[in-house]
Order: sequence, then C-alpha cells, then structure tokens
Amino acid sequence: MGWKNYMGMLVLFLMVAAAPLIIRNDYYLGVLVFAALNCLACIGLCLLMGYAGQISLGHAAFIGIGAYASGYMTVRLGLSPWTAMAAGIFLSAGVALIVGIPALRLKGHYLAMATLGFGSILHIVAVAAIDITGGPGGLNNIPAISLFGIALNTDTRFFYFSWAIVLIGLYFGFNLIHSRVGRGLRALHGSEDAAGSLGINTASYKIQIFVLSSVYASISGSLYAYYINYIDPGPFSVMHSVLLVTMVAVGGLHKIWGAVFGAVLLTLLPEFLSSFSEYFQVIGIEYKPDYDTLIYGLILLIIMLFLPEGLFGGFGDAIHALQGKMKRLREARE
Repeated sequence: MGWKNYMGMLVLFLMVAAAPLIIRNDYYLGVLVFAALNCLACIGLCLLMGYAGQISLGHAAFIGIGAYASGYMTVRLGLSPWTAMAAGIFLSAGVALIVGIPALRLKGHYLAMATLGFGSILHIVAVAAIDITGGPGGLNNIPAISLFGIALNTDTRFFYFSWAIVLIGLYFGFNLIHSRVGRGLRALHGSEDAAGSLGINTASYKIQIFVLSSVYASISGSLYAYYINYIDPGPFSVMHSVLLVTMVAVGGLHKIWGAVFGAVLLTLLPEFLSSFSEYFQVIGIEYKPDYDTLIYGLILLIIMLFLPEGLFGGFGDAIHALQGKMKRLREARE
C-alpha cells in the first residue's frame, strides 16, 4: 500500500473525527452513516468490477442477506448482533460461492443478466418468505449493536463505528490490490486469456473476488439493520444494485478512492437537491424523489461520455495535466 493511500486514509480519519464536532444535526449525521454503508458496499463492488472486470447487477441481494440474517437471528433466535453478523457473512459468502461458480463462467452482458436475475429472485424471496423476512411488513425491534459494552444507539456513536469499518475495509482493499492477488486481478481484467496463459487460475480468482465483494456487502447490510432497527425488502431491490454500480462508475471504476468518492457524492446528492426544492418551485418545478433516478442517469451518461475514468480519475488527470503545463512553463522561462 503506497504512501498516498496512507495519507488519504489519514485525511479521511481526520475528517471523520471532526465531522460530529462540526455537524450537530443528527439527521445529517444519519445521512453520513448511510454514505459509509454505501462506501463499504461500493469498495467490494469496485474490487469486483474495477479490478477483476466482472459485472454485477445484483449486489443489493448480498446487502439484503446480511441485513436479514442479522435481523432474523437477533429478533427471532435471540443471538447476539456480532454472532448474527458473522453468520450473515458466512451465509453471503456461501450464496456467492454457489451463484458465482456457474455465473462467472459467463462474460459481459450475459454475466450482467445472470446477476440481475439473481438479485431479482432474492428480492422476490424477501417479499414472499413472510415467516422468515416478515414480508412487506419487514422485521421490527432489531437490537442495536454494542462495542466493549457500549451500545451504539446514537447517531454519533454509529457514525464513528460505521466509518471505522470503512477505514478497515479500505486498508484491507488497498493491501489486496497491491499484493500478488491484486496483480492477478488486474491481469484478469486486462485479458482473461492472457492471464490464463501466464498461469493465473482465472476461474478461482473470479470466484474469490466475487465472494469477497459479497462479504463487504453483507457487512454493510448488517450495519444497516442495526442502525435502522427495522428492515423491509424495499432497500434491497434491483434498483439499489444499479445505484451501487452508478456510484462506482461515477467515482471511478479503477480506483478504490473513486468508489468512496462516488458513494459519498451520490448519497449526499438527493439531500442537496431536496434542499433546493423550494427554489425549483419558484420556477414552476415541483421536485419529487422520483427525479433522483433521472438525475443519476444523466450524471452517469455525462461521466461515461466525457470522463470514462470517473470523477476521481478525471480530477487526477486534470491535476497531472496542470502539473505538466506548469513544468513546461518553468522550462520555457529558464
């Protein structure tokens, strides 16, 4: 892991430490908690799509597995939240392994359709399995998780906890992509045939990274359940999977920091737009939540057309171009 990533994590740590001291409104802290949960899922999705080159349009299903495993085992079975979270991780990994072995034999659009179908099936099961999931009514009274005997039942406490998990996820992700496995994943993304000719077990690598990304999503789902204390099938639909892909693509597919940037940006964007709803009404436009999908699509279209490496990559290219221009100007003066 390079020094730039260490510095980036240090900056993020300082920002997280200072945020509750600056933001005294619990609602906005709650929005930042959701940003952290989206970041966690997007980090895993970035490892899968940006580094291994495998498309997934059903990742919200793994978030749902983690959430429902935690909710069911704590509410119905009386297990501790930590035990339920661990069980959710193993369950998500097992499902990812079962789904990944046949699905990852597919490529391109066929893989995208397979994962899309998987996500749709899990959402239907969540609605129909009333005895387990509570159906459309969901599961209530999910207990808050505790750390060292301290219940994380306030927005500030859960804010620190969720972003601490994000930092741990970032650290693990950076170490992975700078390891031998990470080099193998990048080779797999570049050309699966070429990677195979170099002795890389491409099938094993694809399954392993698919399972790992499901673990990130499962942890995100468990934290969601413990924060909200209530879950229903709505947040785990296919549209949420598409939103996660949009977050990763907008930030930058090939950079973990891009996934974090995109997740935070698109989590905060609806709040930003809703705060300007009264100004929209002045010009005769009534802003509705359904417009979020339209705006997400427009942003994604613009990013793909003009910044194919995402906003984070585009900013990096702009900085490098500016540095090169300044260097040439200094050389010309000399």
